[in-house]
Amino acid sequence: MPGTGMIHHGSTERKAVAFTFDDGPNPVYTPQILDLFRQAGAKATFYMIGSQIESNPKVAKAVHEQGHEIGNHTFTHPHLSELPEKACFDELARTEALIEEAAGTKPQTFRPPYLDCNEQVAGVSAGFGYAIIGAVNSAARDWEQPGVQHIIDKTREAAKPGSIFVFHDGFGDRSQTVEAVRALIAELTAEGYELVTVSELLNLNARHEA
Repeated sequence: MPGTGMIHHGSTERKAVAFTFDDGPNPVYTPQILDLFRQAGAKATFYMIGSQIESNPKVAKAVHEQGHEIGNHTFTHPHLSELPEKACFDELARTEALIEEAAGTKPQTFRPPYLDCNEQVAGVSAGFGYAIIGAVNSAARDWEQPGVQHIIDKTREAAKPGSIFVFHDGFGDRSQTVEAVRALIAELTAEGYELVTVSELLNLNARHEA
């Protein structure tokens, strides 16, 4: 995806990583993930779908109230590169308005569904002022429920200072994700990693580059 400026990892030497969760908020699995991060005293980023925010507004507000970041993940989870520019804009605008209602602030980052991004999508995203966020552990494929150990192993392989991890808290049975994330939080914090939001990680990048 040349020219889209998608960020998969930060450029910091500090032992900090960002856990991200796509496709929520979900009334079953999002609260379980919030519990894990509360117990660890850590933060995460939730890339929310607008239609799911409409269905679960209290869960979305709980994410914000507990100090986590909410990012834009469109309203209906389409392949954005297949849409006209106006439809692409509407997907982001509708969800931004819902996030602003839930969190009291506009989102700073955006993850395109399926990491499907072309120059038009990047241009629309830039109009909102978003950083476009990818991930380093796509091989974990937690959305396919490949087994807890697979999710752990493939994420562990990608873990280094600045890594951005993708997991899913919405659509389908996410119990494998919850258990894998539970183990990864314990492992990485024991190794001295800070678990921060994506925006916090990008701010570390800015300080590192300065």
